[in-house]
Amino acid sequence: MNVVERISEKLTKKEHISGIHCDVTNCVYHDPKNKCSASQIKVGPTFATNSADTACSTFRPK
Repeated sequence: MNVVERISEKLTKKEHISGIHCDVTNCVYHDPKNKCSASQIKVGPTFATNSADTACSTFRPK
């Protein structure tokens, strides 16, 4: 199986990012097991000093 086929298979399966739990059910990357199926996540902003200051900029509404 070549690289393109492996990437396509992963995208089709909607594999989740290990160790990432997500309760945001209205995100396109949310799966039924409360996992994130995005290929990567980005959290910010850089000035955050606690979890209340952060936001997942990978979020995309359904």
